[in-house]
Amino acid sequence: MKPWNILERKELLDASPYLKLYRETIQTESGEIVDDYYTIDQRDFTEIFALVKSQDVLCIRHYKHGAKRINLGLPAGYVEEGETPLFAAQRELLEETGYSAKRWQPLGTFVVDGNRGCGNVHVFFASDLVKKQEPDPDDLELITIETVPLMELPDLLANGEVATLGAAIGIALGLLHITFKGK
Repeated sequence: MKPWNILERKELLDASPYLKLYRETIQTESGEIVDDYYTIDQRDFTEIFALVKSQDVLCIRHYKHGAKRINLGLPAGYVEEGETPLFAAQRELLEETGYSAKRWQPLGTFVVDGNRGCGNVHVFFASDLVKKQEPDPDDLELITIETVPLMELPDLLANGEVATLGAAIGIALGLLHITFKGK
């Protein structure tokens, strides 16, 4: 297998810093030409699986307009210009929850939509939490902080309580990390 060739790329919409829409003409490995393949560039973001003590996870309940509902999530946020994903994760955990973590481990970086792009999610495992300040989320975020037992997370995930892909992958990777670390 080989990557497709991009023969032409035309920007159709620039809604920076949030997204850009492109129409591409691509050539597949078999030589087929596709004139109207659309891709989306979006900012990268972080998801943080923050372990409180040994059996609880620091979660947030909030409204997400894309999902059109209130749902369970993880501390998360955009990687700002000039930031590393780790720095963004550390900043977002502190802003949204008031906690910092002494230990950080990357759990992976994933393209949000394998066909269209839509940015990358950088997932981190945070532990040894310390309360530093009161939460200070941005103006559009109304967040309730919840400490959720590890044992409840699989059911909450399976029952649709988590409505966004980033939070779902963060929870799944965090649970896998706890289950298999050191093995």
